[in-house]
Amino acid sequence: MKRNLDVAICVMAVGAAAGLGWVSAVHAQAPAPQAKGKAAPQMGMEDGLTYFQTRCMSCHRENNSEKAPSARRIRQMTPEQIYAVVSKPSRPEHDQGLTDAQKRRTSEFMGGYRQIGSVEAGNPKNFPNACPSNPPLSDPYAGAFWSGWGVDIQNTRYQRTEAAGITKADVPKLKLKWAFGFPLGISAYSPPAIASGRVFAATDIGWVYSLDAKTGCYYWGYETGITVRPAISIGPVTGRGNTKYAIFFGDAKANVYSLDAQDGKLLWKRKVEDFFLGRITAAPKLYNGRLYVPVSSSEEWQSGNPDYECCTSRGSVVALDANSGEQVWKTYTMADPKPTQKNPNGVQLYAPAGGSVWNSPTVDPVRHAVYFGTGDTQTEPAQPLGDAIVAVDMDSGKVLWSYQAQPNDAFMGGCRDQNKSKACPQVMGPDADIGNSPMLSTLPDGRRVLIAGTKNGDVFALDPDNRGALIWRVAANSGGGRGGIVWGGAADHENVYYGMGSGGMVALKMATGQRVWFQAINASGGTAGVRVGNNAAATMIPGVVFVGGTDGKLHALSATDGSSLWEFDTAREFDTVNKVAGAHGGAISSVGPVVAGGMMYIGSGYGVGGGPFGNVLLAFGPE
Repeated sequence: MKRNLDVAICVMAVGAAAGLGWVSAVHAQAPAPQAKGKAAPQMGMEDGLTYFQTRCMSCHRENNSEKAPSARRIRQMTPEQIYAVVSKPSRPEHDQGLTDAQKRRTSEFMGGYRQIGSVEAGNPKNFPNACPSNPPLSDPYAGAFWSGWGVDIQNTRYQRTEAAGITKADVPKLKLKWAFGFPLGISAYSPPAIASGRVFAATDIGWVYSLDAKTGCYYWGYETGITVRPAISIGPVTGRGNTKYAIFFGDAKANVYSLDAQDGKLLWKRKVEDFFLGRITAAPKLYNGRLYVPVSSSEEWQSGNPDYECCTSRGSVVALDANSGEQVWKTYTMADPKPTQKNPNGVQLYAPAGGSVWNSPTVDPVRHAVYFGTGDTQTEPAQPLGDAIVAVDMDSGKVLWSYQAQPNDAFMGGCRDQNKSKACPQVMGPDADIGNSPMLSTLPDGRRVLIAGTKNGDVFALDPDNRGALIWRVAANSGGGRGGIVWGGAADHENVYYGMGSGGMVALKMATGQRVWFQAINASGGTAGVRVGNNAAATMIPGVVFVGGTDGKLHALSATDGSSLWEFDTAREFDTVNKVAGAHGGAISSVGPVVAGGMMYIGSGYGVGGGPFGNVLLAFGPE
């Protein structure tokens, strides 16, 4: 069996000799390829997926297990296990012109989207800043609180004054209080949860940490061994002995976890998608004892290669019992893929596929509904639930209604070469996924609106009380920039605020879509004239809206007119409380800051969309 696995991984590495000259992702400062502007793997690791799909699937398909183990089986290994086989000096067939760095990147992608050695490096036993004790957790709801992606079930990313503990007058006084480093980390892209005076932080190095909110000392660490990208949620649980509160999150291999918030003990772990490239990139939403989990996939990146058995991934939302992890329902965005035709080399093709859910669902107790956005369809014909806002019943998962923002969007990577799969769309769509969470809000006159944006810069409002009827739709970036909306905005009861991929931020009237203001932020561009994007998620406190940039700068703008109140450059090295050598920030192009209890927290270093990578969590407070 071990011999067969050696052979399997050998084949996985073959063909990458014409590679892209990968460099060590830890020290890289150049931007990685922008793989669709979605949840691409870390720098260099997307190449590992490219080579696997383009060179390896002919030997590692599910129905070909007698020749070599399936991709699903290889994905069960760790990066260290895969690399140990690929790099054996006694097996020269593994070389195939590959550099050591190329072998590492392939192993890291297939093994869990993390750096080799990061689990050992990130073990808190290596850190000098253990908290002196671990007192009983206080009631999370009795104090400052931020749970999940959008702070509330409506995903407004609006923190009230009493919970924020920071006012507009405090913002110009914000100073860095502490920094925590992630050893061998590449992207600090998981927003923390804040509760009971603690910070619960996920990482790309295979660890989740509980830290003290004021000092950054650590209470405990839990080893997942796999990248954890989504925001963490926290809430009460029952039937788990003495455990009162748990944290919930998903990983890059489509596992969902529940940990005791007090000590990090595993309560349950549930795999919600069997497809070998299935993953969870957005935060599960916790509400009333149930966890609504968005499921996405990496299949799309290079599925147009003729040796790849394209395409069978489907986006979905899965409802789990928060106390037990048992599945309540699962709703797919695509019908079950069926065999269609074969490539000239005999590779079977399937359709439909796609519709990944890249965003955290929004909960509407009034309509007993859950809302979420979907990605494009990969195969033709494009499906009705691709690039859409979908409403499903909270108890059954039954689709109640949908609004398709971009029809006829069939898109997949790897279709530009002459030697391409028959699965490639004849008319390539615009790749206009709705990657941001829809925001549910109530207008001053009592009407309710559900608002989302598209990658081409449109913002639209739907009526949740009239089966998603369109209220208005505008091009938010007209006259102010070219890029669109990826990670999402923030909303008060008057306006919605979105950072733009082309740079700058826009404020729109929630009732009409009318522009209130546009702030260019970096009108002159970044270093050497490189355009700075501001499509990271926005965050609000009363009177202030925060947004980051691909240059690593975090901005606070006046919600009234967009004028600058404060900024901080995070793209530099930091002296961290856990003494991680070379810890540094980078681009802020995905997450927005989390504000609670008189502090503001943000991870710095997501460089996939352009800008430098980084590996720090930063904590700010008024001077």
